Amino acid sequence: MELLDKLNWRYATKAMNGKKVEQNKIDTIIEAASLAPTSSGLQPFEIVVISNQEVKKKIRAIGWDQTVITDCSHLLVFAAWDTYTAERINKVFDHTNTVRGFKNEGWENYRQMLLNSYPQRSAEVNFNHAAKQAYIAFSQAISAAAFEGVDSTPMEGFDPDALDEILNLREKGLRSCVLLSLGYRDTENDWLASLKKVRKSKADLVTIID
Repeated sequence: MELLDKLNWRYATKAMNGKKVEQNKIDTIIEAASLAPTSSGLQPFEIVVISNQEVKKKIRAIGWDQTVITDCSHLLVFAAWDTYTAERINKVFDHTNTVRGFKNEGWENYRQMLLNSYPQRSAEVNFNHAAKQAYIAFSQAISAAAFEGVDSTPMEGFDPDALDEILNLREKGLRSCVLLSLGYRDTENDWLASLKKVRKSKADLVTIID
């Protein structure tokens, strides 16, 4: 029940107190995101970790003026690949072979199947697919933060084109997807802190097929 207790404790924090999150906790949250499952194990995204206050101010200006962007300890930007290329796919498969120390015929056949399909799709289709994978890691980071007793705020309210320019993401073949602020709640100034968590009933959420 400890995990559920932590998830019930967390909420989308609306005000943070500026206190720094311990580096070991940040490392754990990033590692948890890295361990998230992704389609074909490609991990088609990168995470930009921002603690620089001047950069956070620039992002707040294009992020609906949300105070948690500047008052948080660390701001995570999840940025997906802008498309799938043969080079990117091969790099992942080659790395897997190096780590495991052998080649597998089925694995190599699977590589070829991806090479014969993903790079031929439109860049927008590929980005949307990659962004979904980034969201899996994003969700896992939220859970890891809660487990570490760190507050977080997921945010889609920002201008992605402007953020890409601030962080030079397009030059790296990346496009921003979603933000996650990490820090500690300021309960005195957070209107949401004292309110009960509200979720759908299980009857409305879950369909069971026996």
